Amino acid sequence: MVRTDARLILVALLLTALLPLTAFAQSSSDGSLYSRFGLGEIQTFSSAQGEALGHSGIALHSLNYLNISNPGTWADQVLTRASAGFTYQNLRISDASNATSRLASGFLNGVQFGFPILERQLGVAIGFVPYSRVGYRVVNEGILAPDTPARDTVGYAVDFTGSGGLQQVVGGMGYRFNRNVSIGASLNAIFGIIENGRRTSFISSGPTAGYIPTNVSTSTRLNGFTASIGTYINARRLIGEDDFIGVGATFTLPATLSGKRVHTLGEQLDRDTLGTVVGGNVDIPWNVGLGVSYHPDARWTVSTGGEYAPWTTFRSTLSFPGYDPEETSNLSDRWQIGTGIEFVPGGSDLLASYPARVGYRLGISYEQSYISPAESGALRTLAGTVGFSLPTVQSGTRLDINMQVGRRGKTEGALVRDVFYRLAVSVNIGERWFQTPRLR
Repeated sequence: MVRTDARLILVALLLTALLPLTAFAQSSSDGSLYSRFGLGEIQTFSSAQGEALGHSGIALHSLNYLNISNPGTWADQVLTRASAGFTYQNLRISDASNATSRLASGFLNGVQFGFPILERQLGVAIGFVPYSRVGYRVVNEGILAPDTPARDTVGYAVDFTGSGGLQQVVGGMGYRFNRNVSIGASLNAIFGIIENGRRTSFISSGPTAGYIPTNVSTSTRLNGFTASIGTYINARRLIGEDDFIGVGATFTLPATLSGKRVHTLGEQLDRDTLGTVVGGNVDIPWNVGLGVSYHPDARWTVSTGGEYAPWTTFRSTLSFPGYDPEETSNLSDRWQIGTGIEFVPGGSDLLASYPARVGYRLGISYEQSYISPAESGALRTLAGTVGFSLPTVQSGTRLDINMQVGRRGKTEGALVRDVFYRLAVSVNIGERWFQTPRLR
């Protein structure tokens, strides 16, 4: 019999309310200018805990969290878990001339749901998480010299905008062979729409006859499937009576996404479709992840992990900013590494004071993006995170707050530097479901 109460109804309403935020995030242009290139800015998320520990969640396993990045950890579940998170970002962009711009946006981290079929042996998980995000706006201004002395000088502005990105629906299960070894697999559906636009407008002190404002846009719809396998291995009592170490590894197969592209052209906001829909394929590379976590006792967690994907093998019959099928691409292999530490003063003591049951987290991460501006080589990002995991009156439920600051790019030539500040809030809820009452 499934146990249902007001708290679970509240969870369902919360997750339902968060889903429209996905559409908001997809339509926002208030993001990094570097998301213009390729398929956008690649997103990585395992859990609120892994995010706070420098995005090093591949080997993290906790009964309080569902680790969506490693199917091998899905086997060891006790409670039915639902989680959702939202991030607010404030972005400061500066160039070589010290001109700056500030942007703010919000986006959904993802929604995850998992439950045990056989407690601590066979578990199922499903999640909706971003794969990439596109959100940018940049304006180039200039002056058109008059072609005759009688004509006025005409100023122009070209407004480049982009929004959208790719999403993932991940679903699968994990099986625990014994106390030390678990393995899992998932099927991942990747889909989304990437919008790129260019609007040209003209300004003159006199008539601007002959100059027509134009609005050109490209909409690319992509979808396809891939699969992931993961394993989690742990060993106990290596040094002390209560310590254990965990090792996690994942491998995601390469995928071919089917694409359909529509070009439109118009004046101001009205647009007409140009020609027929253009089809094509996009081949994204495989991805491998490896992580290690060490727990000296119930109070401490130390985690390190990283990912690698050979984006130099990326191929597409459709062109994207920074990639042309007819030319040599400027893409680089993507890799990311992070580490972090968590301290819970009270350990597993449920009767400890509230401050002692709070989880205090610190992490740092470094990433080389697949985006490689020709002037500077691969784009790199350095970020640090501070997080807090707050217990609630409901056993098994925690509220996680992460604050991150980071920097990417540099102010050289036409390049810009991003400095971003992020505040992420996640709700992680756990309850026992699917229990049959026993007569005594």
